[in-house]
Amino acid sequence: MLRGGKLPPRRGKSAKGWQRKGRTHRWTCARKRLKLPVPMKHSLVLIALAGALSLSSASHAQSAKLVKQWETTPTLKTPESVRFDPVARVLYVANIDGKEPWTKDGAGSIGKVGLDGKVIAAEWVKGLEAPKGMALHQGRLYVADIDRMVVIDTAKGAIVQTIAVPGSQRLNDVTVDQAGVVYVSDMGGLKIYAIKNGQPSVFLEGFKRPNGVLAHGDDFYVLDAGALLKFGKDKQRTTVVDGMDASTDGIEHIQGNEFIVSCWAGAVYHVKGGEKTLLLDTREGKVNSADIGYDAKNRVVYVPTFFVNTVVAYQLK
Repeated sequence: MLRGGKLPPRRGKSAKGWQRKGRTHRWTCARKRLKLPVPMKHSLVLIALAGALSLSSASHAQSAKLVKQWETTPTLKTPESVRFDPVARVLYVANIDGKEPWTKDGAGSIGKVGLDGKVIAAEWVKGLEAPKGMALHQGRLYVADIDRMVVIDTAKGAIVQTIAVPGSQRLNDVTVDQAGVVYVSDMGGLKIYAIKNGQPSVFLEGFKRPNGVLAHGDDFYVLDAGALLKFGKDKQRTTVVDGMDASTDGIEHIQGNEFIVSCWAGAVYHVKGGEKTLLLDTREGKVNSADIGYDAKNRVVYVPTFFVNTVVAYQLK
C-alpha cells in the first residue's frame, strides 16, 4: 500500500537502504540505454590489457634482424675469426689454412679486408700455425694459435712476440679487459687462461666446451656448449641463456644486456636478457658462421664462413 506517494520500507531493510539499491538499479539501466562507458574498474582492466598487447606488438615489430651488405670473394683461406679495427678502419681475418684446423703446419696467416668487402691482402701476416680468435689492444693484435699467443704490431704488419701457454691444448677465442689483461679459452683443456705482463695462468675452469669469451666492464662472459655464462668479480657463475646450437663460437656486445652470438655450425643469435632469437640459420646449406667481428658504431656484423672462404657483412637492424 502506498503512503504519501512513497514506497514503504521492505521487511528487514531500512528505507534508506532500499532507496540506495533503487538508485543503483536505475543508474545501471540508464547507462545501458545511453551506452555510457563501463565502470572505472573495468575500464582500467581493458586499458591494462590494451597496453600489454601494444607493448608486445611493438617488441615484436622491433625484433632484431640481419640484412646482408656484401660478401668477399672466396680468396681467404679457411677464415675462422674476424676482428674489426676502428682506428685503421679495416678487418683482420684469421686464416687457418692447411689440412687440419689443429695441426702445426705453418700454413696459417692473418688476412686484411676493407670495409667495402674487398680483400686487401689474403695473407697479410704469415708464419702462424692455425690461428683462431683475435683481440685488439693499443695497436697490438693478439691471436690464439693452438698452444701460444701470437702478438702482431698492426702498424708494422709483423709478429713482435709469441707467448707460450704451457698445458694448453686448443686455444680458441681471445678478449682483453680494460686493464690490458688478455684472456683466451682452451677448448681442449676446458679452461680459460689470463695472460698478464706476458705470464699466463688459469683464470676459470670447469666447462663443457668453452669457446667465445668477452671481458665487458666488471663481468666476464663465456660461451659454453650452447650456453652463455656470466662471471662477476667474485667469479660466481650465472647462466644468462641456454639452448643455442652447441657449437657456440663468437660473442659481441651490442648494448645494455644485448649480445650477438655466432655458432660455428651456421647459426647466429640475438640475446637480450634471458631471451634468445635466431637471426641467421645457414646450417642446411652447410655454410659456417665462425667467430664474428662487430662494428658497434655502425652496427655491422662480420661473419667468417670457414670452408666457404669468405667473410659476409650484415647490418644489424
